[in-house]
Amino acid sequence: MAVKLEIHNLIQVFNRYEVLHGLNFSVNDGEFLSILGPSGCGKTTILRILIGLLSPTSGRIVKDGNDITAAPPSQRNMGIVFQNYALFQNMSVLGNVEYALKFNKELKNRSRSIAENIIEHVGLTEHILKKPYKLSGGQQQRVAIARTLACKPEIILFDEPMSALDAATRLLLRGEIKRIQEQFSTTMIYITHDQEEAFALSDRIMVMDNGTIQQLDTPEMIAANPANVYVQEFVISNLRIKIDSLAKYVQPGPLPSGTAQ
Repeated sequence: MAVKLEIHNLIQVFNRYEVLHGLNFSVNDGEFLSILGPSGCGKTTILRILIGLLSPTSGRIVKDGNDITAAPPSQRNMGIVFQNYALFQNMSVLGNVEYALKFNKELKNRSRSIAENIIEHVGLTEHILKKPYKLSGGQQQRVAIARTLACKPEIILFDEPMSALDAATRLLLRGEIKRIQEQFSTTMIYITHDQEEAFALSDRIMVMDNGTIQQLDTPEMIAANPANVYVQEFVISNLRIKIDSLAKYVQPGPLPSGTAQ
């Protein structure tokens, strides 16, 4: 599998405090990589550096073999989906998605048809003329994803996109994001503090703590061979607690009659 993105010795210092400590990792083309860690571990700082909203103190970012460390966001061909949707409340679903294309010279003349097509792909055609405030949180997040997809980015970055949603909506949107990734073969980097979410979505997971990478591997390998005590406790033990807390309510055997499968 071809390498899409390489990060070399990434260091970030704020007010003489080192937030990221010489990170080295790569992301494969078409891969879903989750960056998993608690609040304050440096996850969002990595995302802001990758998309070009923040310049690193030192280190290099290489995309497709080209050094993009100093490149502006507009030249990186990356998109970002924020936690708070960042939608224009005075525009319809169509207007929000189409607006993202108005600044792309190659796509501008086809903006309406591209927007309508992407909206159909994320299952929002029946809501195409609605304003965001008339949509549920999950639907608004799908509009944000559609807007990002419309510009055909090679890499999509997600900044904890489901943390403000209820549990049922998160489960639905989780499946939607994975389906979109497989359909469009887009490389995705997903920031989360939720262990279950990372394991359900990811090809690989990068476990972070205090600005350092504790382990970077497949969910299967992390579960079978946690690299250290931190990974064991933060990832595996927390997952086990969630499973055990529900297991006593779920009896083995076939589902009750009439239950959807």
